[in-house]
Formats: sequence, C-alpha cells, structure tokens
Amino acid sequence: MVPGRSRLGEAICRDCAGISTELSCARCGTEAERVRGGLCARCVLRDELEHLLQPAEDRRLQALITALVDAERPESLITYTRGAKARDLLTRIGSRELDLTHAAFDALPSSTAAEHLRALLTHHGVLPNRGSDPVAAFKTWLAGRLSTLPDDGTRSSIEQFATWRHLRRIREREHDDSRNLTTVTHAAKQEITEAGKFLTWLRDAHDVGPNGIQQAHVDEYLSTGTTTRRHIRNYLHWLDPSPTRRFRKIDAPHRVANSTPIVTQEQRLQMVRNCLELDQVVLSTRIAGLILLLWAQPLNRIVMLRRRDLSPRVDGLYLTFGTVPSIVPPELADTFGDYFAHPSNQQTGNTGTDWLFPGTRAGRHLHENTLGERLKVLGIDAQRARNATLQDLVRQVDARSLIDLLGYSGTIITLHAARAGTPMADYVDLRQPR
Repeated sequence: MVPGRSRLGEAICRDCAGISTELSCARCGTEAERVRGGLCARCVLRDELEHLLQPAEDRRLQALITALVDAERPESLITYTRGAKARDLLTRIGSRELDLTHAAFDALPSSTAAEHLRALLTHHGVLPNRGSDPVAAFKTWLAGRLSTLPDDGTRSSIEQFATWRHLRRIREREHDDSRNLTTVTHAAKQEITEAGKFLTWLRDAHDVGPNGIQQAHVDEYLSTGTTTRRHIRNYLHWLDPSPTRRFRKIDAPHRVANSTPIVTQEQRLQMVRNCLELDQVVLSTRIAGLILLLWAQPLNRIVMLRRRDLSPRVDGLYLTFGTVPSIVPPELADTFGDYFAHPSNQQTGNTGTDWLFPGTRAGRHLHENTLGERLKVLGIDAQRARNATLQDLVRQVDARSLIDLLGYSGTIITLHAARAGTPMADYVDLRQPR
C-alpha cells in the first residue's frame, strides 16, 4: 500500500509519509485496509463464510471458502454475503437443511439468488457440472409454459413439438462450442410460445384443434396480428412434414426485410475511433466493439470467445473465429493482449474462467443483450454496424477466405456480397460443399 503523498503529489508508503495509523491486518499481517475489528477484507470474508457455511470436515466447502477468499475483490463478496436472500441460502447450507445437490436447488423457488449461488458452487467444483445451464433452464421454462396451456389437445401438441423439434436439437448442440445455446433456446421459446398462442386462438375463434388447421385459418391469424405471429411457421412445418414446400397443405411465409439496416463507412470509422479513444468506457466493451467493427462478428459469437481462441505467435496476435485464425492489427495487439491477459468480471466468484468476456455469474459468459446495451455507450448499433463491416469485407476479401476467417456460411457471405454489389463470379458455388 502507498497511502501517503509526497510534496510533489507522488504516492509513498506509510512510513515515508509519517502515517501512524496501523494499516496491516491484525491476523494475517497483510498491509491492507482494515475492514472490521482490525482485520482485512479477506479475513473478514473468511470469518463470514465459515460462520454461514459451517464447513467442519466438508472439504468441498473448505475449498469453496478458500477460492472465494482468494478472489481479487473480497469486498464485493462480503457485500454479497450480507444480502438477505444470499445469506438465507448460505445459512441453510451451513445447517445442512439445503443439500449440495442440483436436485435440492431444482426444488427451490425460482430466484436469481439461488441460480447465482448454484453457478458459484458449480464453477468452483462443489456441485458437479451437469451440462449446459441453458438446457436445464429451458426444460424448467418449458414445464412452466406447458402448465399454462389448456388440456384440449393444445398442451400435448405443443409438448410434442417442443420435445421432438426443439429439445432434441438443443441437446444435439449442447456440446458444440461454436453454438450459443442462449440464442438457440431463446428462438425455441419464441416459436413454442407463438405456436401455443396460435392454437389457443384457433380453439377460441373456430373451435378447431391442431388436426383441423386449414390454410385459411393461418392466413386469417397472420393478417390480424403482429409480425411475431409468423414464428408459427416451424410449428406448421412440423405438423405437415412434407419433404418439399410444394406438397405442404399449410404454410406461413417467411418475413422478408424490405431493407438491410446499415451505417455508412464514415459512421463505422467514427465508432472505431470511439473504441480507441473513449478511455472512460470499460476496456472489455471497447475490445468487443472492435471485434464487431473489424471482423463483423455477431454479439452471440463475441461473448462466446474463449482463451483458446486467442493465440500469440512470433508474427503477432491471432484470434480464431472460423477455421483460419485472423491476425489482430499490430497497432491493437498490445491493447488486445493486455485485456485478454486480465479479462473483466473475475474479481469475485468468476475467477479462473475460460471466457474472454466473462459474465457476472460464475462460470458464465457475458449475455449478448448486455453487451449490446454496453456498445450503445460507444454509439454502436450492433446490427447496423455488423452489416456495414461485412459488406465492406466482401468487397475486399475473396469469398472462400472470408468463410474460413469469419466462420460464416456461404449463404450469408453470398447474401451480403449481393447487397454490396460485389461481382458474383466468386460466390456462385458457395452453397455447395467443398
């Protein structure tokens, strides 16, 4: 600690500054601010956790306490333990009323406090990692959603649709690191919700169940509501699984955007300058903004970047988005390297995480919606900026290289090439396997 100031305003130690106040912990001797009873924050936190958790001979709880006490900002964890809901849960663990099992946490009323503590326990190995949290959360959500539907054929049809179309696909993608399951489950929830609304309307308006749906019903429903009703399309296809659209008896058209939201290149360059110059904005947000503006990565991919996607080499720093790593511009390499060596949100319970953009909940990455809101501080509209970046890239880089570097499909690259007015000779075969 250097709490004193010299005549020139320089930070100096206690002895040189002539400070007589004791600034060392009375227990561990560490030179640090005394928080309570002459103890530093780490010692106070240890006392709090041992009082609440009563670890005794339980090695799992002993290891958890050690990991939390070693966090970069123990003060934040002291504040956490004093919250009423968190303190109640910790006390119940200490009294052994709440078992250290996922089943016990599943039985608790749904709450942010319980899920935060579950994530903390899982991240530090007290609870086993039972797979993807979004999958478990989706199953819980689905059970709640089904309970609201009438038992007149609506509930059973939606349950089958959710199970055989969505839950099966979610499980197939559960261990695919390239997939953001939060995005996948969000889309599934939207389709399931809209399908349930459609069947409820169908029963109320026409006294018809799933087996009696006609194209006229679909057309009427779509014409009398918002565009979100078009999300019944996959449910209709599931009901009528003809191999081609030509033979389908019922369908809902795709929603086609009339225009592509985009910013000008001048606006995009100003966004880049904001990322480089606005030091008052947290570095993690500025780094994420640069990844969006330079490599056209969508937010749901940016938040899923891991340490293994970053590779220092002799000739520079590389980030991997597709099958071929992309070099970070030399002017930015030090900035990127410094941040990725010490990512944000690791001061408390999320220490040792593999995510380059950790979330506030232990073991989780930052949520894409949270990142989108943070980027607005830099003047970045994520969708418009990404479209502008991608259209600029398709003018400068050949199609195959873009697919390998950015991880996009040939279909997406072809679409943006057409919108950018790029000659299509290099793009005509991109939908075919290589």
